[in-house]
Amino acid sequence: MKVLILGGSRFLGKAMVEEGLKRGLDITLFNRGNNKEAFSEVEQLIGDRDGDVSQLKNRNWDVVMDTCGFAPHQINKIAAVLRDNIEHYTYISSISVYKDWIPLKIAEDYYLQSMPQDQLKEIEEGRISPYEYYGALKALCEAEAEKHWPGRVLHIRAGQLVGPFDYTDRLPYWVQRVAEGGNIMVPGRPDRPIQLIDVKDIATWVFDMVEKRKAGTFNITGPDYELTMEKLLSKCKAVTNSNARFVWTDEKFILDHNIQPWSEMPLWIPEHFPLVGETEPWKGSFCISIEKAVDAGLSFRSLEDTIYDVYQWEKARKDTERKAGISREREEELLKTWIQKER
Repeated sequence: MKVLILGGSRFLGKAMVEEGLKRGLDITLFNRGNNKEAFSEVEQLIGDRDGDVSQLKNRNWDVVMDTCGFAPHQINKIAAVLRDNIEHYTYISSISVYKDWIPLKIAEDYYLQSMPQDQLKEIEEGRISPYEYYGALKALCEAEAEKHWPGRVLHIRAGQLVGPFDYTDRLPYWVQRVAEGGNIMVPGRPDRPIQLIDVKDIATWVFDMVEKRKAGTFNITGPDYELTMEKLLSKCKAVTNSNARFVWTDEKFILDHNIQPWSEMPLWIPEHFPLVGETEPWKGSFCISIEKAVDAGLSFRSLEDTIYDVYQWEKARKDTERKAGISREREEELLKTWIQKER
């Protein structure tokens, strides 16, 4: 099987390439060439889906795996050179396509985000930033791919991806913080649910599906049992052999002290307070339905293995800047305030 991976040099893309090579498949990468040394043994085509895609012309692949499509014009540009030269297209989308995460067990038929055409045009022309419209753009990308390859697209609505090379630093923040030990401020209740999925699990399942040319739309997160924040952190503590003590902190206290959910407190979205611009709390944030994907064969590595891999990667990292989490100084300040308040 000849596979073209759009991206393939970072995080999920790396996991996809590694899985394809493990299966002995013919892998080609198309990206901007910023990390060519990552897979020197595979063919690498240099280009930019916002610019020059000429290296894809007059080429044929059995399947394309799109790990980085961000806006519909990028899908359209790829389709212009590949539409009739491939059999199957996998698009890595996101559970952010849903209009909200208010109800529990959101399935693939839940309402999607959208945006007016004039706004989309402004984004495509670079006049406004696309990042705050991530979910709507991903939904439009799904529709664009389906338009070009009807009935031949595997849409992966991914939840929180984890594993080595995770540049979001959400799970890495907690693994590293637990490894350091001591009192650790944790938002919300210990038994609040959490969902995440190892990129190796996505890669395995996607290749299984693609080899059978399966199409359709699937929520992909995990695990297939109820994981709580307490269980996650306890696994981190065991894997890192830490002396950590978890201080479970009231959501209102954290919000009152202007700590931002998700960014400054990774893997936390308030259960009892609406986000800015919302009328209800997003209680379904970590209760997305994955029944359809599990029925189609999605399986999961052990949580211990995932945390171990992240911990080993964390220990080898040379960069000190992190994209998520609060400083130790700020955490200590808040812990003192919380402990005094609870006395």
